[in-house]
Formats: sequence, C-alpha cells, structure tokens
Amino acid sequence: MPHVLSVNLGTRTDFDHAALGHTGIGKRPVTGPIEVRAPRQDGSGLIGDHISDSRNHGGPDQAVYAYAREDLDDWAAELGRDLAPGLFGENLTTAGMDLSNARIGERWRIGTALVQVTNPRIPCRTFAGVMEERGWMKTFTRKAVPGAYFRVLESGTITAGDEATLVERPDHDVTIQLAFKALTLEPELLPRLLNAGDLLTDVVRSRVERRLTPDPA
Repeated sequence: MPHVLSVNLGTRTDFDHAALGHTGIGKRPVTGPIEVRAPRQDGSGLIGDHISDSRNHGGPDQAVYAYAREDLDDWAAELGRDLAPGLFGENLTTAGMDLSNARIGERWRIGTALVQVTNPRIPCRTFAGVMEERGWMKTFTRKAVPGAYFRVLESGTITAGDEATLVERPDHDVTIQLAFKALTLEPELLPRLLNAGDLLTDVVRSRVERRLTPDPA
C-alpha cells in the first residue's frame, strides 16, 4: 500500500553554498499531523516548513515535494552512504509510490489532503552543496529520478504512516521523468509535454512555447 514514511520540515539555516546565504533544504522528520494547504504566492505548503529561495522553490505549483524511499535507497547503494529522509529536501518521503512515472496532473489523497502532481524537481547549487558529491548536479540529472512536486487542491493534514491513494490519473503519457528529461538534457522532448494540455504549469508551458517559437530571421 502506498504510504508516507515520514513528513519532513526544514528550518532556516545559514549555508555558504546557497545563493542567498541560507536555506531550508535540510529537512528533518517530524511527528504528529502537519497541516498542508496551498500557499498564496510563495513559501511551502506545509505549515512550519521554511523555504529560503522562493523564486525557485515553493509556491502554489510546488507546494509539496515528495521523494520515494526506494529511489533514495538506490542512490544510497550507488553512493555508498546512508541517506536520511529529508536530505534531498523532500517534504514527504514515500513508499510504494512510483513518482518518476507519475503523470502530470494526477491526483492523490495523502492523509486528508488532496494533492496534484505538477513538476519534477530541478537540481540546484544548494542541493549540490548539501550532498557534497563531486559533479552531483550532473549525476542527479543523468539518472532522471527527480521526485515530484504537488499543488494542494484540498487542505488537510498528513502524518507519517498515512496512506496515499491515487484518485485520478489523466489519459496522457507525460510523466514526471519525461518532463524532467525535456527540461534538462533532452529539450527536443519539450513538444511532447503539450500532451498534458491544461495540466501543465504556466512555467513549463512557457518553456515549451519558447522552444516552439522560431528565431526571428
């Protein structure tokens, strides 16, 4: 049964590798129910979670970030080190959810909250600094297992151990992994993202439209 292994919150921490000099990426598991709601403009969708770089993280379309424990375990084996829940900056460390093959726009009931898959996570310098692995951004990008962002459709609470139930899966083939590849190393795939129709976020749609606009003569 798909479920949440841990709910992870971050606090503001000074960090030299972050563009702003501080970050909330190093999240830690918490106990008890955490309120989840759609942020109005920026910030996290989880009450008590800190986001420093609101330009690239958080906001309505990236309110909740989830990463699968199975994928963390694959990374742990590859890197030869333990990877604690929340290390990747994920709010939800999940089990039994194939986030790479989640389709853009699909809806999940997690705890009492209803959330919708939006975008893949794109690695940044802060993430590389946290991992302290040489060439980490390139390594993470090549593997194309980015985890998924969600928007919050219905507020609720999520607690470690809560079930995650797939409510609706759209009838298209645009997965988180496909979107990640298109947005990073394989831009020739960008037009395929239009198969998701209105379920694409404005940011991704703009990226596709720029790709399809011919250069002026």
